[in-house]
Amino acid sequence: MSLSYNRLWKLLIDRGMTKQDLRKVTGLSSASIAKLGKSQNVNTDVLLRICKALDCDLDDIVETVRK
Repeated sequence: MSLSYNRLWKLLIDRGMTKQDLRKVTGLSSASIAKLGKSQNVNTDVLLRICKALDCDLDDIVETVRK
């Protein structure tokens, strides 16, 4: 199984935000945003900071995918 951040990208589109906007409101590094873009593993703190900034739950931005 792996994680998919497609829900995060859809949420950003729905809110008219870019990845740069996300980086600014969360204070995350460009490297963390790049990892998300490549569906790589990130620290749970990164995901929680995104949820706090976007006022959403974890399942709004992440889903598990069976390979």
